[in-house]
Amino acid sequence: MKNVRIVILQALLLVPAVLTAQTLIDRTAAIVDKEVITESELNERVTFMAMQNRIDPNQPGLRAQVLDGMISEKLILAQARIDSIEVSDEEVANALEQRIADFIRQVGSEKRVEEIYGKPIGRIKREYRDEIRNQLLVQRERQQRESSITVSRREVEEFFTAYKDSLPQVPEEYELSHIYMVPKPDTSMETKTRKFMQAILDSIRAGGDFADFARRYSTDPGSAAGGGDLGWEKRGVFVREFEETAFALKEGDISGIIKTQFGFHIIQLMGRRGESVRTRHILMKIDKGPASDSAVIETLKALKDRILKGESFSELAKQFSEDEDTKSTGGDLGTLTIDQLQPDFAQQVKDMKEGEISDPHRTVVGSSYGFHIVWMRKKTPAHIINIQNDFRRIEQLALYIKRNRLHAEWLDQLRKNIYVDIRI
Repeated sequence: MKNVRIVILQALLLVPAVLTAQTLIDRTAAIVDKEVITESELNERVTFMAMQNRIDPNQPGLRAQVLDGMISEKLILAQARIDSIEVSDEEVANALEQRIADFIRQVGSEKRVEEIYGKPIGRIKREYRDEIRNQLLVQRERQQRESSITVSRREVEEFFTAYKDSLPQVPEEYELSHIYMVPKPDTSMETKTRKFMQAILDSIRAGGDFADFARRYSTDPGSAAGGGDLGWEKRGVFVREFEETAFALKEGDISGIIKTQFGFHIIQLMGRRGESVRTRHILMKIDKGPASDSAVIETLKALKDRILKGESFSELAKQFSEDEDTKSTGGDLGTLTIDQLQPDFAQQVKDMKEGEISDPHRTVVGSSYGFHIVWMRKKTPAHIINIQNDFRRIEQLALYIKRNRLHAEWLDQLRKNIYVDIRI
């Protein structure tokens, strides 16, 4: 009987410069078309992959495996350019923000990200923008090639027959929906914060040092230490209210107090180059008092009562949930296993019964938090995979294997048509 190992790797597209020293002369590891892979880039990728997978970076074969993967990426990038694949500046900006946010969640804080990279968040964004663009081009090229690949029912059945003894057991799964709400700062806290920011603004306009106030009072960990400097950025990087104000200022001007989703800002325009501006700011987050949490909890309890009396969970989620990723689908979180849930969320749902709706529960999202009620739509016990109950799962596995096989064949063809020179 054949064996199969199905490995799905989730790799961050930003590879931090975790090495503390580099050679004075950065040797070329490989050239693919017009793209150069340097030895320091290879070393960084090897170190990061070892850290992510908790393996020895000196493990035999790892370096060659990583280099082969980097060459494959460059081959697809070269083909994407041949095929005139394009991504917009807005797509790049959004992807970069998402990758940074994902990494912050993974390591715990913006400060830890900056420690790992050895540079402030603003500089990370600037330096990795081109890398993110290339990654999106590679991703889009693959998507266009693979979107037409399908598997027939016969292929699925043949795959299951060949590999059923090697396929893993299906873990316990939960089909979940939620209604998520974020506590709003109460009026007294917002008023207090605005008054403090007004005092700072008055002091700056009276001749105070903007950078000194930013270092002392700004609650933006990514820029406070640098006097609030956010560096050069194009349109599309900042949130709407911040961007509209920044681009409307004249060089040297200081804004009034601007409110965004992050809190109150004072912005100064330090320079302008075409559609790019260099700004610095002072951010003051608006703290939430106990009354803020209580108000959200009471609202969610009322929504739960309405559902128990017969109203639709999905319709109320569409109306009240503040999770922008799920509210349009009625709060649907999909089908998940316990390992895919954050620890506090997993603790909440593991003992719920099918059809049950939870009480309001605090949950952490990135560097913030909110409260939600959860609906256990369906609970499927762990079981041995079978084609009657798990056809869609087996279909996805079969499709994954087929795509990988065709992808490997395509890469072999690219190597024949595109210049590759391996030098180490």
